[in-house]
Amino acid sequence: MSAKSNKTSSDWIDLSVTLREGMIAFPSESQIRLERRRSMARGDGANNTSIHMSVHTGTHMDAPRHFIADGKTIDQMPFNITLGPARVIEIVDNVSVKAEELAKHNIKRGERILLKTGNSPKFWQTDTISKDFIYITRGAARFLVDTGVKLVGVDSLSVGSLDDPDQTTPDTHQILLGNETWIIEGLNLTGVSAGNYNLICLPLKLNETEGSPVRAIIQPIGKL
Repeated sequence: MSAKSNKTSSDWIDLSVTLREGMIAFPSESQIRLERRRSMARGDGANNTSIHMSVHTGTHMDAPRHFIADGKTIDQMPFNITLGPARVIEIVDNVSVKAEELAKHNIKRGERILLKTGNSPKFWQTDTISKDFIYITRGAARFLVDTGVKLVGVDSLSVGSLDDPDQTTPDTHQILLGNETWIIEGLNLTGVSAGNYNLICLPLKLNETEGSPVRAIIQPIGKL
């Protein structure tokens, strides 16, 4: 389902993917399982569902604690990290997000940056993860940190590469999270144009965890 199909009459766009059994996930993560414990169709008085999943399933956030031993946990995230103006930047490179391309966009300190790549139209069309998704290089991560970006969002399940011999996933995570640049992973930016938006994205208040599922929505600036 494209993000554009989730528009409402107020022009809010849902960037979150639907959580469901069998959805795309890393092999190292537990698969999501939805258990209908009580069912009115079976004669129970109410419906009641339990959910079993990794906090890094679907559209989710990484807190610094994900790769930094004494980093902030998800319940310690300041609200101003994910509430406010955000900019969608469309990446042309079909291999990786590089510092040279980011430098063309005049990114300012304190910005919230959502990176739309070639992942969006194809990543969520399958339940099998591919290693060749577009990722953030270490150089680009350092550029974002040096620029003072407070939040970066990507349209894949990881900011880092799974299969690049010159980079391992922790490198990119450690550069960003070690400097308290918070991360949203698993966005669906299909149909979303580059530009300025209002962002609302809140994680669950999970005690001392390194991540959480989120519902991320944006609205073109000027629509409020």
